[in-house]
Amino acid sequence: MTAVDPQQLRTFVTVTRLGSFSEAARELGYTQSAVSQQIAALEADLGTGLLNRRPVGPTEAGLRLLEHAAPLLVRLEAARADVARLAGAPRARLVLGATPLAVGATLGRALGEVRRAHPAAELVVRVLAQDALPAQVATGEVDLALIDGLAAPSDPLPLPDVGPLGTVAVDEQPVAVALPAGHPLAGRTGVALADLSAARWLDAPDLTPTAARLRAAAGVDGFRPATRYRGTDVHGLLALVATGHGLSLLPASVLAGAPGVASAPVSAPRLVHRTELVHGSLPEGPAALLARLLSGTS
Repeated sequence: MTAVDPQQLRTFVTVTRLGSFSEAARELGYTQSAVSQQIAALEADLGTGLLNRRPVGPTEAGLRLLEHAAPLLVRLEAARADVARLAGAPRARLVLGATPLAVGATLGRALGEVRRAHPAAELVVRVLAQDALPAQVATGEVDLALIDGLAAPSDPLPLPDVGPLGTVAVDEQPVAVALPAGHPLAGRTGVALADLSAARWLDAPDLTPTAARLRAAAGVDGFRPATRYRGTDVHGLLALVATGHGLSLLPASVLAGAPGVASAPVSAPRLVHRTELVHGSLPEGPAALLARLLSGTS
């Protein structure tokens, strides 16, 4: 068996994702015949069928290959981007990826200093979900990222391994349960997360910990979502909390002054809302300055 061709692997992943040879050819800029030839060559190399043809979908062997393919392709792109960053000229454009709750006044002030130091630089902030950002930093789609999430005090966020990235803690805040005003727990000095496992919860994976993350943190089953919220607008999420559609776990500072919303700090287990700066190699320029400002080393 020869070494697997990365391009064949990328084609296989694309066909599987789209469920169509013709759609994959359109996206990749190939002819349908070229896509079919690449898949056939990959199957011949591995000695097994990877895709069923009608309907198009992965075989058992194809599913196993997919488990390896995505991280392999990310690491290849990460290596290319890392070398390009070191070898290339400083960029006059700064692209920052950020999870919704990581965008705040601290970031705004730091970007202001970057703008004063590099007045010609174009500054771009992309608000994205946590799961997408580490790979985008590794592959150079964003220069660096601010990612927030739930963690034990002083513990790093559980981020996927997508390459040799650096992480720096930039903020830790207490977390609280968001409740409708008038809820029996409103005003409590502390609540145990496990005691709320049977309550109605909002499922907002782009903003708050998932049910699986809450179960792991509390060490109990439950936390079944009553309402699913897909989006990054925290004001919309809090409006649903205020009108009784479910509870949510958020940094305490987000809940201060929210209309119709009360809060109860989480006393057990010990948890914080943590924000980390995630970056690859940073040649001198706007991105390197922002990283220093956010990590307090400037």
